[in-house]
Amino acid sequence: MTKRSYVTTRFAVLVLVVGMACTSEPEPADSTPQAQVAQTSTLDGLPGTVRAMLAFQDEMRRLWEDHIVWTRGFIISTAHSLPDAGPTTQRLLRNQVDIGNAFRRFYGDRVADQTTQLLTDHILIAAQLVTAAKAGDSAAVAAASAKWTANADDIARLWSQINPRFFPFPAMQEHMHHHLMLTLDEATLRLQGDFAGDIAKYDEVQTAILEMADMLSTGIIRQFPGKFQ
Repeated sequence: MTKRSYVTTRFAVLVLVVGMACTSEPEPADSTPQAQVAQTSTLDGLPGTVRAMLAFQDEMRRLWEDHIVWTRGFIISTAHSLPDAGPTTQRLLRNQVDIGNAFRRFYGDRVADQTTQLLTDHILIAAQLVTAAKAGDSAAVAAASAKWTANADDIARLWSQINPRFFPFPAMQEHMHHHLMLTLDEATLRLQGDFAGDIAKYDEVQTAILEMADMLSTGIIRQFPGKFQ
């Protein structure tokens, strides 16, 4: 995501709480120059609600960055038969548990566990797809691709069910399908030895996943504003 779009998203989160911030009684400000510098250079001077919302946005971004970082690690390890493929895969699978846990505090155990399971399947199917592509097995690639798309639809459907207003199915489906397309392109370029193209494609993967992370965090904040008091 570009710096401009990131700033826009941060501003949108602040807008969500400006009403609450304006109606609350401000604490007496420390007018010393040292205090003014400290308040402008950290989040400490912001209302607790704003800090909580921005921290959640940052957490969601970190989780989905982990998702693509460790997916990339898996792609590279598999493409080049590196000895770290096993530990890399385990770290990638742990990330799906972490993402599920981010949903747990808002939607409960059932939805959190479903999210983790669907994302775990997303990773395992991707592994089948990359392995089949490396082996040149076109039939296996086609089968895995169909399963991967169906799984992406299941993820989008779950999210739209738990938050239909802010996670409409068409939008979530578009995000997931775009993620699949970019990741598949990334893996294909790596397997073809086009490393410059692979790296450029990863930049696109990162931009797209951060946009999805921001949509998720903002939708949850808007659905559960009371949880950020």
